[in-house]
Amino acid sequence: MASTWFFPLLGGALIGLASMLLLLGHGRIAGISGIAGGLLQRTTTDRAWRLAFVGGLAVAGLVAAIGAPAAIGPPVRSIGAVIVAGWLVGFGTRLGSGCTSGHGVCGLSRRSGRSLIAVATFMTTGAITAMIAGRLS
Repeated sequence: MASTWFFPLLGGALIGLASMLLLLGHGRIAGISGIAGGLLQRTTTDRAWRLAFVGGLAVAGLVAAIGAPAAIGPPVRSIGAVIVAGWLVGFGTRLGSGCTSGHGVCGLSRRSGRSLIAVATFMTTGAITAMIAGRLS
């Protein structure tokens, strides 16, 4: 029973802690699209912490997949669908000037009006998409 609330609570607390440490330690926002996008720029001078952050995400995913494979579950889409979805998410983060982690976790905690509008848009669009997808399946 504890796992239904404890692990999500722990995960959320760790995300908040990581974003706080990055902001206090480096003065940077923990928006994944900005961190990963910075790795793709040739002129990036702060590649080390970006690699460490993205590497930590990958390692955490591997640890979860090995330590609790039932929590991760099997793939639900083909690799082609995942690639297309990834490109669409990348396009959306550029269009929205940031991703859900940057706006939702970091922007809202800094009381950013722009982030409030972005998160409301993300949530509304996600709810509408889920309703449409639910009716189509």
